[in-house]
Amino acid sequence: MEKRAYYKAFARYSVLSVLGTVGVSCYILADTFFIARSLGAGGLAALNIAIPAYNVIYGMGLMLGMGGATKFSICKGQGDEARGGTVYRNILVLGAVAALVFVLAGTFFPGKLAALLGADAEILQPTTTYLRWLLLFAPAFLFNNILLCFVRNDGAPQLVAAAMLAGNFANIVLDYILIFPCGMGILGAVLATGASPVISMLLLSLHWKSGKSSLGFGRVRLSAALMLQSLSLGLPSLLAQLLSGVTMVVFNLLILRLAGNVGVAAYGIIANIALVVTAVYTGLSQGVQPLVSDCCGRGQREGVAVYLRCSMAAMAAVSVVVYLLLSGFAPQVTAAFNSGQDAQLQAAAVTGLRLYFTSNLFVGFNTILTVFFTSTGRALPAHFLSLLRGLVLIVPAAVLLSACWGMTGVWLAYPVAEAVAAVLGAAAWRRVSKIK
Repeated sequence: MEKRAYYKAFARYSVLSVLGTVGVSCYILADTFFIARSLGAGGLAALNIAIPAYNVIYGMGLMLGMGGATKFSICKGQGDEARGGTVYRNILVLGAVAALVFVLAGTFFPGKLAALLGADAEILQPTTTYLRWLLLFAPAFLFNNILLCFVRNDGAPQLVAAAMLAGNFANIVLDYILIFPCGMGILGAVLATGASPVISMLLLSLHWKSGKSSLGFGRVRLSAALMLQSLSLGLPSLLAQLLSGVTMVVFNLLILRLAGNVGVAAYGIIANIALVVTAVYTGLSQGVQPLVSDCCGRGQREGVAVYLRCSMAAMAAVSVVVYLLLSGFAPQVTAAFNSGQDAQLQAAAVTGLRLYFTSNLFVGFNTILTVFFTSTGRALPAHFLSLLRGLVLIVPAAVLLSACWGMTGVWLAYPVAEAVAAVLGAAAWRRVSKIK
């Protein structure tokens, strides 16, 4: 295969994937914007405390979708489509089990979960409301992520991008309608967010009507081996989201002590913008994943190397542009979410934007490298890098730096942890890439 063909495939898959993942990331960003406009700093704080639950749901969907779709692509690359279909049906079963657990939690324990995540008396009620409905909509989030990954890897990246963008557009429209004309507040925000993956799945269903799908819904032959292999390949995606939730809880608790609910609201603005920035890197990595897995299945090492170079170059360009924009327009970005013109919120968020997003280059590098590890069947170093980023480095860095420099230390903890992880991840890739 000529390099030009590799470049063409990379451009096609990555651009469409980035458009889609950015659209999905805007689910929560749209909630943030409209809640900030309607409920102010208190609503922002409640939303930010509830977001770790979304990270867990989204991460579970990614683990099942990315892990299963990676195994599916490797099987297809090896010419074993029947085994790939078995992988798909096993993942659907796992998705149903996970969905049931989340629904039960939303039915019986939303208040206890809100308190556990750090909601105080002032914001306990809105946080509980958001968590309850978010967990009840978990089946939609889970199966949407699973289908997005499998349909993309089944050769329909355009449909995946269209479905993700349609879901995001519906979320924005419904957010406005339910929060303002209907006056439903934070309940309206979470209902709009929950409806979005349902709309996305309706569009994805066109893949089966097209007659081009190799994803069947026939008899399920459960295979513990295939389930474990898929989960192992997808575990880094779950760890990234799960540990991101842990990081948010730690940051929320630290910031509550240092700056109160206004500080948490400032972090909410930054964290939700970070979701969109990270979505660009996730889109690049998810877009290239089926291509890399296919090359791996066919033994095409040159293709893997070309896709890695393309991904890293695109990531570096995006990182620089995004940082310059966020740093240069930090006051304007913050003001868009600061409808009450709170001076303390404005100052904290502007400083945070300029410090926190110095992490961009390292975050992008680590996100792409983790997916390359899993796409080539190297689950162990992917787990290692995910744990480094999400727990081993970030939590001690946040605690230590906040004790030394207060809020400045909190903002710097993320770039410091990601930079160290990037160095160690690069060393691990250099080591494993020498092994044929």
